[in-house]
Amino acid sequence: MATQQLTSDPAVEATRALLQRLTASYTPRDFAVRFWDGSTWEPDPGQPANFTLVLQHPGALRQMFAKGSAMSLGEAYIYDDFDVEGDMRGFVTLQLHLRDQKRSLGELLSLGLALRRLPSTARPRVGRQAAKLQGKRRSLERDREAISYHYDLSNEFFSLWLDRNMVYTGAYFSSRDEDLDTAQERKLDYVCRKLQLRPGERFLDLGCGWGGLVLHAAQHYGVKAAGITLARRQAEWAQERIRAAGLEGRCRVEYRDWREMDEPEGYDKLASICMLEHVGEALMPAFFQNASRLLRPGGLHLNQGITISTHTIVPKGTNFPESYVFPDGELKPVNVTLRAAEGAGFEIRDVECMREHYDLTLQHWLQRLEAHREELIRLTDEVTYRIFRIYLARAGQGYRVRDFNLYQTLLAKTVPGEHVQPLTRSGWYTA
Repeated sequence: MATQQLTSDPAVEATRALLQRLTASYTPRDFAVRFWDGSTWEPDPGQPANFTLVLQHPGALRQMFAKGSAMSLGEAYIYDDFDVEGDMRGFVTLQLHLRDQKRSLGELLSLGLALRRLPSTARPRVGRQAAKLQGKRRSLERDREAISYHYDLSNEFFSLWLDRNMVYTGAYFSSRDEDLDTAQERKLDYVCRKLQLRPGERFLDLGCGWGGLVLHAAQHYGVKAAGITLARRQAEWAQERIRAAGLEGRCRVEYRDWREMDEPEGYDKLASICMLEHVGEALMPAFFQNASRLLRPGGLHLNQGITISTHTIVPKGTNFPESYVFPDGELKPVNVTLRAAEGAGFEIRDVECMREHYDLTLQHWLQRLEAHREELIRLTDEVTYRIFRIYLARAGQGYRVRDFNLYQTLLAKTVPGEHVQPLTRSGWYTA
C-alpha cells in the first residue's frame, strides 16, 4: 500500500478514500497527492511521482468532479481549486483514464453521494473569464469577437512559447528530437512545395496568423504574397515584420475576413492553414466556393485542418476549449471538409495525415509555455497561463489517442483536358 503522511482532518480522510475508489483501476499509480493541510498520499511502492496533485482546500475534489465533465475539472484547475506540479501530460492521462471508465449505475450513484458529502467550498473565480459572445453564431461581427478573445491576448504572450516565426499551427518534423524552429520552417516550405509556387505568382493565405507563411513564400519562392487575418494584433505584427524584411512591395497582411475578399484579378495559389476550425460546418460550402472564385483556373489550394475522429464522443453543451480557448471553434471529421471542397468544384489531389506531427508540436509548445511561466503571468494573469497549460496538454493527449487528427489536403481548380499536376509526390518529399 502507498505510504502516506497521517492527518487528523476528517475531510482529508474522506477525500483520500474517494480518490482511492476513483483511481483503483489506475495501476500502477504514478502520482502523489498533497492535501490542504500538508499531508500527502504517495505513489504506489517503487513508483516515482510523475506529478503531484495539489488539493488546495477541503472542497477541491468536489469542485473537480461535481458536474462529471471536463468543464468542471478545467474550471477547478484554472481557478486554483487544485494544482498540478510536474508532468501536466501525466495528469491528463489520468483524466482520460477516469473519463473512459465503465461504471455501473450503482457505482456512479455511490460515487456521487460520496462526492456530495465533501465540503462545497471553492476558490473565487477571478481572472480571465469564459468568452461571452454576442450576436448570431457565424455572423461576421461575432466571428471578429471570437477571434479577438483568443488571438488578441498579446503578441508578446504568444512570442514566448511559439517558434521564432510565430507559426501557430502544426509543425513538420523529420525526427522526434528536431527543434521546433527547424520543424516549423520545414512545414512552411512543405506547403510552398505542395503548392508548386513559382516566381511572379499571386499567392493568398486565408487566415495567415502572424504572417509566417506569406513571408516565407515571398522570400524563398518569389511570389507576390498576401495574407488576411481577423486578429488586429496579428496583422500589426505581420506588417511590421514585412517592413523589417524590406518586402512591402511583394508582401502584405490585412485585417480582413474571407467573406470580404472579392479580387477580380484572382490568385494562382491559395492556402488555409488550420483556419476552417473557425469557419464551421455550416459555412464550409460558402468558404470553398469563395476560394474557388478567388483562384484562377488551374490553380491550387492547400488546406491544413484539425479534425475530430468519427469515434470521438462529443459532450453536449459548451465544452472547456470552446468557453476558454477557442470560442465558437468547431471540429468535424475530415470527410466533412472533403465533401464541401468537392461540392465547390475542387478536385482532391492529395490528403496527408499529420497527426504525430501535431502531437510533437504541442509537446514543444507546452514545454516552452511552462519554461516562461512567470513572464506569461506578468503579461496576462495566472488564470490565462493555466488555461493554455491544460489546453495544450489535453490537446496533445487527444492526438495520441486519436480523438483528433490533422490533415493536409491539396485541392485543384482543374481545367478539363489539362494534366498539369506531377505524377508522383517525390518533389514534395525529397526537396
